[in-house]
Amino acid sequence: QVQLVESGGGLVQPGGSLRLSCAASGFTFSSHVMSWYRQAPGKERELVAAITVGGSTNYADSVKGRFTISRDNAKNTMYLQLNSLKPEDTAVYYCKATSLYVRNLYYWGQGTQVTVSS
Repeated sequence: QVQLVESGGGLVQPGGSLRLSCAASGFTFSSHVMSWYRQAPGKERELVAAITVGGSTNYADSVKGRFTISRDNAKNTMYLQLNSLKPEDTAVYYCKATSLYVRNLYYWGQGTQVTVSS
């Protein structure tokens, strides 16, 4: 049974930090590109950051220099370090696993809420 479980969200003040985790099970983690998306109320889900099996990364312009994506293939876990948080970073953050070998095969987590507010 495939599972992606996000954790680490919460309420933080502007300028603060959080670390999100995405624990994967039920599939071969090292055969999937991993990514973080977010969705704010009334907005479409958007890509925040992605990381390949080998560790290459890319980021949305809005988070470059503030967020860092990483993965531990031995622990089947992906992370997102969020620094210098802004109110506009408030959203539900989702992790996604995309298969390298099966076309259009991907999995989503259930999401974790990040709220940036004073």
